[in-house]
Amino acid sequence: MESKAVARFIRISPQKARLVADVVRGQEVEKAINTLRFMPKKGARLLRKIIESAVANASQNAAIDVDTLYVKAVFIDGGPTLKRIRPRPMGRAGRILKRTSHITVVLEEH
Repeated sequence: MESKAVARFIRISPQKARLVADVVRGQEVEKAINTLRFMPKKGARLLRKIIESAVANASQNAAIDVDTLYVKAVFIDGGPTLKRIRPRPMGRAGRILKRTSHITVVLEEH
């Protein structure tokens, strides 16, 4: 049985979030949460909340044993980009792209 949680429009670039996701992919849920708790990256805090949400979703299903869950898959897709402008010399403008992510976590029983 699978459990899933999705967070959309998260204000972190997909490239930075994927660095954290690669660390926990395939780990048991308890170990993944502990790993993310002590990782000093913004993406670690966000991903930990999403994994905990997926565990909470799994606990609502009586057929799933929460203690045997592991991180089956983590998808991080790009969301819409916020476009901002920064003043540059000689009256020009430089573009700033504030990227967002859609993060999906799939947990499965062993």
